[in-house]
Amino acid sequence: MNKPESLRTHLLSTIAELKHNPDRLLIFIDNGKVRCTAAASLSFEYSFDLQIILTDFAGHPDSVMLPLLGWLSVHQPELLENLNKSADGIQFEADVLDNSKVDMSLTLPLTERVVVGKDDQGNTTIRHSGEPQRVAAFLDPNWVPGAQGAVSEWGVTK
Repeated sequence: MNKPESLRTHLLSTIAELKHNPDRLLIFIDNGKVRCTAAASLSFEYSFDLQIILTDFAGHPDSVMLPLLGWLSVHQPELLENLNKSADGIQFEADVLDNSKVDMSLTLPLTERVVVGKDDQGNTTIRHSGEPQRVAAFLDPNWVPGAQGAVSEWGVTK
């Protein structure tokens, strides 16, 4: 599976607090399933809940949600575009700790297609298909306010 590591890399590059404390980001895969239709090939789909845990996080939740939504718009767009899937798609919990810090947990239902085929020599090939790309600019760390250069503050207007 490639999506968990892709999201980890994206969050570490776009959330200022995680750049300085990457060990505060934990990612787990829960409720994993493999679906295969036994068609002409053995192509299949991973389906799983990705749990993201941020420990002792002192930043504003918006500084996590904006990069997360940007990543989802590229790698799992139906969680944003499909009203039925978006209603329950992104779940979170938070425990407020002392000193304005929180432990935050987010759960995302993700899928990842794997295409199995044969090359010209008859060897089995495996390719992880990406989603149709519509807004890849959201993955650029410079797109996220507060992620550029040495800026480490996240400004929230009230």
